[in-house]
Amino acid sequence: MRRTAVALTLLTALSCGAVGSQAVSAAGAPAGAGGGGGGRGTNILVVGIDSRAGLSAAEKRRLHVGGKGCNCTDVMMLVHLSQNRRRASIVSIPRDSYVEYAGTTPARSGKINGAYALGGGPLTVATVEKATGLHVDHYLEADFKGFEQTVNNLGGAIVCTDRPLKDENSGLDIGAGRHLSDGNKTLRYVRARHVNLRPGDLGRVRRQQRVVNDLLDRLTAEGSLNGPISTARTVRTLLKTVRTDARTGVDDLVRIGWALGHLRTDRTEFATVPIRLFDHRVPGAGSTLVWDEARSAALWDALGADRPITGDTRIQPVAEHPAPTDPARIKVRVDDADVAAALRGNGFAVTDTSATAPAVRPSGPPVIRYATGQEEDAATVAAALPGSRVQADLDLEAVVEVAVGSRPVRVDTVTYDRNVADGAPVTADRVRCAEPPVAPAAAGAARPAGAAGPTGRR
Repeated sequence: MRRTAVALTLLTALSCGAVGSQAVSAAGAPAGAGGGGGGRGTNILVVGIDSRAGLSAAEKRRLHVGGKGCNCTDVMMLVHLSQNRRRASIVSIPRDSYVEYAGTTPARSGKINGAYALGGGPLTVATVEKATGLHVDHYLEADFKGFEQTVNNLGGAIVCTDRPLKDENSGLDIGAGRHLSDGNKTLRYVRARHVNLRPGDLGRVRRQQRVVNDLLDRLTAEGSLNGPISTARTVRTLLKTVRTDARTGVDDLVRIGWALGHLRTDRTEFATVPIRLFDHRVPGAGSTLVWDEARSAALWDALGADRPITGDTRIQPVAEHPAPTDPARIKVRVDDADVAAALRGNGFAVTDTSATAPAVRPSGPPVIRYATGQEEDAATVAAALPGSRVQADLDLEAVVEVAVGSRPVRVDTVTYDRNVADGAPVTADRVRCAEPPVAPAAAGAARPAGAAGPTGRR
């Protein structure tokens, strides 16, 4: 199935929007490590700028962006197109990544999004090159202003969540399910960083990747991207809403887009840079993200060598007993002293209730009961207690209970890796929203006027 240069421009539009067409020169940026080499394949840096410049008070209220802009990058994605044009890898770089800026004297470090405030597109490009060791061939940027209309012009976007999501900062408030959303609600969905479920950048960038992927699915299925002429027309239209560097023109994007247009979904990869520290405090910078040195280096090495990033265990090690949630954040009541001690040693927040355990244990394996909304926590406890039975219990509140039975209990050491939950390298078919029917507008997302219904292309 086809993917065209709309991939690049949609990535740019994501969490950003339309701006006047003007060149942003990145050609003269000082190269970082590896910046001077051509490398294998083509790398495109796509950024969205957090700026309220030019927005009226009414527009700020409508878009729910009334805060002060930082004139920094809010979204950053590195798109790698392989040399043989048969694979694309899209890597999100979280805005709070703590890196050393390129070309500053004396040397300065800070959040990667701050490079734009210091030196615009050129320094942003040079800093990404310095941090990754990859050469950036093309650069695209945009800000908030036209995102709402861009999505509406495309007939809306699919947003989805397995449970309700709320974020007062972005104005996001949607129910569980799959929704065809207008531009306003989609902007809130992709900007939200303070949601009630997995707050922060990693969950947000996965939502951004999902919106991009599903927009591409639908546009392709509707025949909007079915030939070189329509590809060129689409590129020219969408380039009215983004800025490019002086080296990037319509012909470049059409060539790249035509190659992307022939990719299968299992040849399109999405990932987020692996993180080691999620709350690294830096004076003057606040809370930052520190990349996992070995795993991020393996990621950049794979892209530099033009290899796939999915399935590479150097980037994403495979745990023997993976846990979907952090054991330290799970409150567990256990009615057996030995099992309670073993789970506590495994990092769980355990309360030993063995004093009130039944004198005669019920037949069978341990039973894990969980409260509403604790499904993933129960799955983490079950990973530590293989062979257990898992049951929902409407009478419980924010706790998981373990009732040990008559069978011997084995307690395994589980491994929680937040990078797996929110940013592990996956192919496009793993990123896209599930296929249930679009929820009605009352469920939290309005259907844009004239929007076509969603269609799958797999």
